[in-house]
Amino acid sequence: MRRTARMLTGTALAVAAAGLVAAPAHAADAGSLEVYPSSVVPGEQVTVNTAACEDGDTAAGDASAVGAGPFTLAPSTHEQDAIGQFQVPESAQPGTYEIVATCAEGGRRVTGDLVVTLTATRQQVYPRGSVKTGVGGALGPDPVQTAAGVAALAVAAAGGTWLLHRRARGDGI
Repeated sequence: MRRTARMLTGTALAVAAAGLVAAPAHAADAGSLEVYPSSVVPGEQVTVNTAACEDGDTAAGDASAVGAGPFTLAPSTHEQDAIGQFQVPESAQPGTYEIVATCAEGGRRVTGDLVVTLTATRQQVYPRGSVKTGVGGALGPDPVQTAAGVAALAVAAAGGTWLLHRRARGDGI
């Protein structure tokens, strides 16, 4: 038992030490180009940003894969990211395209994917109202039917109580 506990404790310490050595989560995002929205229809505007460039550094963007051409990413107050925009041309064909940005200082190159579709992505639609299953519900659309149902339940409860009371007294049924 002690040997197993020591082994598990040693494993937990090794995992914790490995987690301390790993790079922080924000640094992992520094090597990518974020594309928003990631899925568009031709003619829409796209915003890209990256934290890969030094604070206050600009970057040269290239969206020629989708037909938009070059654009500039300028420093922003948003987490010191470099941000830029371009418009997807009306002639863009459906598919996945690689968007590239190269930092002015150091020449670091980052990429991100843009998906072009012919139909706009719709927001999630949530159902409203009741479902016509035939089972019914506690509160129906007709207050008269609801009142009749409540009255029927009250009569059944009163009758059941009366019968149980008679049985308890020994009067029989």
